[in-house]
Amino acid sequence: MKKRQLGSSELFISEISLGGMSLSTDKKKAAEIVAMALDAGINYIDTADLYDFGSNEEIIGAILGKRRQDVIVATKVGNRWTEGVEGWHWDASPSYIKEALHASLKRLGTDYIDVYQLHGGTIEDDWDGIIDTFEELKKNGLIREYGISSIRPNVLKRFLPASSAKSVMMQYSALDRRPEEWLDFIASEGASVVTRGTIAKGLLTNSWKERLQRVNRFNTYTADELTAVLTGLSSHYDDLHALAIAFNLKEPTIASTVIGASSQEQLAQTLAAYEKMASIIDFKAANELTKAEHYMEHR
Repeated sequence: MKKRQLGSSELFISEISLGGMSLSTDKKKAAEIVAMALDAGINYIDTADLYDFGSNEEIIGAILGKRRQDVIVATKVGNRWTEGVEGWHWDASPSYIKEALHASLKRLGTDYIDVYQLHGGTIEDDWDGIIDTFEELKKNGLIREYGISSIRPNVLKRFLPASSAKSVMMQYSALDRRPEEWLDFIASEGASVVTRGTIAKGLLTNSWKERLQRVNRFNTYTADELTAVLTGLSSHYDDLHALAIAFNLKEPTIASTVIGASSQEQLAQTLAAYEKMASIIDFKAANELTKAEHYMEHR
C-alpha cells in the first residue's frame, strides 16, 4: 500500500483509507474489518463524532488499542446533538469544538487526534474563532493537524488561506467531477484532498448493473444517462472498481480515497481493485464519457 503526504504536513497516509461510517456496529465484525485493513497497509481511518452518535468512535478506539500508534485517526466536529433529542444542529463555536474534542478523545481512548476536521460549515460561521481554536488545540498537542469536510468553494476560499489546514474531504469520483477546478487552489494552500464517494454508491464497481436497478439518478445524471455512461465505461475498462480508485489517485492533490466497508468481503473487493489500478493509465474514455461539471452554488 503506497502512502502520500497529506498537504505540507509530516503525515503520510495510505492511498486507500478506511471510512468508519459504514463500519459494522457488531464489535467482532468491526474488529475483523479493521484488522484486515491494517494488515493490508491501510494506516488512515476516518470517522466522525456524529456517526452512530459517538459509538463509531468508541468502537474504533476499542479496536485499535495497542495499535493506536500505527494509525492516523481522523474525526470530525460541528454537528451537535443532545441525548434523548431527535436530530442534530450545527455548532462550530470555539467552546463547542473544544468540548466535542475532549468527548471524542474519551470515546477513541486516546490523548490526541491526528486529523481533526470541521464537519461542514457555511460562509456565515465565525471563521476567525474556528481557526484560532484549531490552532490552539494543535499548539496544545491535542490534535496534530486539522482540516475540513466541505464541498463549498466559498467556504474553502475563506478557510484555507487564513489557516494552516492540511486536509479537505470532498465528494469526488468519475461521476462527480465538480472538485476538479479547485484542486490546484487546494494544493497551492498546502492542503490535500481525501475523497469520499469514490465508488459513487457502488455504481463504479463491477456490481454496477445491480446497483443501477436501485438508483434513479446520481448527482445530475438521470437513470438513462447512468446506463449509457456505465455501459460505455465498462466497454473501455475491465474493472470499474479499479477505474474508480485510479481515476481519483491520478490527481496529485488527492492524498487518499476514503472507502467504507461493512464486511471483510467489501474490503477485499476494494483491496483487489487497488492492486489492479496500476494497469489503468489511459483516462481519455473516462474523461470523455463523464461530465466535467462545476459547483453552481456557494462559489
